[in-house]
Order: sequence, then C-alpha cells, then structure tokens
Amino acid sequence: MTLEGRVVLVTGGAKRLGQSIALALARRGASVVISYRSSQQEAQKTLQKLLRLESKASAIPADLTEGISVKRLMTCIQKKYGRLDVLINSAANFERTPFERLTEHQWDHALDTNLKGTFLCALHASRLMRRYKSGKIINIADWAGLRPYRDYLPYCVSKAGIFGLTQALAKELAPNIQVNAIAPGPILPPEGMRSRECTRILQRVPLKRWGNPDDIANTVLFLIEGTDFMTGSTVFVDGGQLIA
Repeated sequence: MTLEGRVVLVTGGAKRLGQSIALALARRGASVVISYRSSQQEAQKTLQKLLRLESKASAIPADLTEGISVKRLMTCIQKKYGRLDVLINSAANFERTPFERLTEHQWDHALDTNLKGTFLCALHASRLMRRYKSGKIINIADWAGLRPYRDYLPYCVSKAGIFGLTQALAKELAPNIQVNAIAPGPILPPEGMRSRECTRILQRVPLKRWGNPDDIANTVLFLIEGTDFMTGSTVFVDGGQLIA
C-alpha cells in the first residue's frame, strides 16, 4: 500500500508519539485525521502542522472508551473523506499505580482506554475498510506487555491484551485487512519522570540510549508501505530491552 491519497486515522494524534506518527504520514501524502479526548489545544496545534504539510487533515474529538463516540468518529470520517484506509491505535494512558493503592477505577481507566478503545476503533474502522476490501490496522503495544514492571499493573495488563487482540483481529479480518502491532521500549520519558530514573532505565537497555519517536513513525511507515505480507505480528522497537 502506498500512502499517497490514502486516509489515515491516528488516535491520540494530538501530542507525543501520536503526533510524530501523524506528521510522518502527512509527509508521505496521506490525509490524516487525528482524534483526541481532552487535548484540544495540542490537537489544534498539531492540525496546523499537518495543514502546513498540505495534508487534508482533521482533528476530531472522541471518547474512545464509548462505542457510540467511536461510531460517531467513523461517521465523520466517512462523510468527509468517503473512506478509511489505515487506522493507527496510538491513544493510551500511562499512569503509575502502586499495587498497595491500586483502585478499581484505575484498573478500569487503563483497560478501557488502552484495550477497549483499541478494540472499538478496530471494530468500527474495519467496517469502513471492508467496503473497499483493503485496509491496515496498527496497534501500539509495549514491550512491558510481555515483561511487566512494578507499579504499573493495569497498564502492563492492558498492553499484554494488545498482543492477543492484534493476533485475533488479524485472523478475523484476513485476507483483506492486515493487523499488526508495534511494541516500543523507552522512546519518550513520561512527563515528570526524574532524570535519575531516566538514567536507571538506560542502564537496562542494551543500546544504552533512549529511542526517538521517529523510530516508531518509521516502523509505522514500513508496516504500511514496506510490506503487504505481514499480519498478526508485533515489531519490537525497544533498544533490546525485551532481551535484557
């Protein structure tokens, strides 16, 4: 698949990793839709960057944890663009939740946003894609879905679910829609992370450095334009952290 003239939805595309992915897609000639929930100001700034790249871009608010909101998002895309070719499930929350203080609300918040939201977007996006018998879905997982770390139990479980969801969707949507995942390692430090903790993380990474959002964006481009013969796979872009 080539991106020129294609319509792509990047959930959580207003900032951080999602923004980098959205801009990379626009530079390849795609019409890019970004969805956001509470990051309206960031979404508008990202939208202006996309428009300067001459992308037919849009920023649409949506609560991805609610099926009716996701369906409304897809209807907006259909009405404006007539189709949807690629879905990038990038929206996620990453909250520290020490087990001793873990609440049911925190569990639901992580699973609803990171796993249920990914499922709902894939469900409704695939119904648009099936009309053209073509499409690609890329889910953003995390290496910690396979090797969980302390104090982030709901997050790690939600990302573990992404691995299974990716494989199950790949079977359900074959042969016309390919579904793959990318599992980043240390790419962007969480907001507020202390420099001492950043250094400690690097000590466990074989490549001894943080990655760059472009590393993920380039992997997204590969899964879209580089091959049409991958589905149900997860690409680890983690500096070797999984094997450390």
